[in-house]
Amino acid sequence: MEDILRPLYQERASHNETLGVLLVEKNKKYSPSTDHFDVILFIIVEHAESSWQVKHYEFEDKKAALHVVDLQQLNEWLMLGSHRRVVDWVVNGRVLFDRNEFVDALKTRINDFPIAERQKKIGIEFAKLVRRFSDGKELYYAGHYLDAYNNIMHALHHLARLSVIEHGFYPEVTVWNQVRQIEPEIYKLYEELSSSEEPINKRIELLIIANEFSMSSKTDLGSRHLKEIMSEKDDAWSFSELMDHDELSDYKIDLSSLIEHLIEKEYIQVVRHETKGKGIYHRTYKCVR
Repeated sequence: MEDILRPLYQERASHNETLGVLLVEKNKKYSPSTDHFDVILFIIVEHAESSWQVKHYEFEDKKAALHVVDLQQLNEWLMLGSHRRVVDWVVNGRVLFDRNEFVDALKTRINDFPIAERQKKIGIEFAKLVRRFSDGKELYYAGHYLDAYNNIMHALHHLARLSVIEHGFYPEVTVWNQVRQIEPEIYKLYEELSSSEEPINKRIELLIIANEFSMSSKTDLGSRHLKEIMSEKDDAWSFSELMDHDELSDYKIDLSSLIEHLIEKEYIQVVRHETKGKGIYHRTYKCVR
């Protein structure tokens, strides 16, 4: 198969900006990990006009997809977990071309999962967990049980991914299989929500209680990245300063709900400043622990 596909990647491999080429073959009849294609050619480039380009091909009785991805897009996927199949492609793909051992270093990075990168991913997942859980709880108390179910289920997914990251692994497509081995208590919450015979409102009620406990126990872990950023200066931070910080850009959409959660848990305190408006104060934020 590699010989047939060589014309698709050989010319690209000669370009200076091409960092690596990997080949991923379908290993079972039903294969969502390869988008149901027989083979994926995954080409990583340093820079490109388009951050992600995909082309589809046919040969003999098979289908192939060629993905050309620039380094910035790849790093974003790895950090945000927004294209989890990519982790599988990089880790398990067969290397066809590797400029200056870039792909080898990338595989090592994923396997070792550096602490700084891990801490940032934990912060992102915890912020999403807080947002989804608070939305689900509000919808539950408003009587919108199906919408509440959807948000609580998403919150559980973020809790599961956070747990996997905490143990030093990248979350994969089969994240619940990872969690069942790493932290079976969280897997039991997922089973309770998805397969219990209790009425849906009762299931959500029980999960809200369990999720409250899980969130409280993960708050110290989940807030470390934000607290590290906030410790860069002694003065309190305005919200816009936090939003504009490069290290927080990946989860600024959930930053407001995260900060409110940390105020409630007494990790952050509000520092008020007078404004020209009588009785109106500007809120700023400072870490207290």
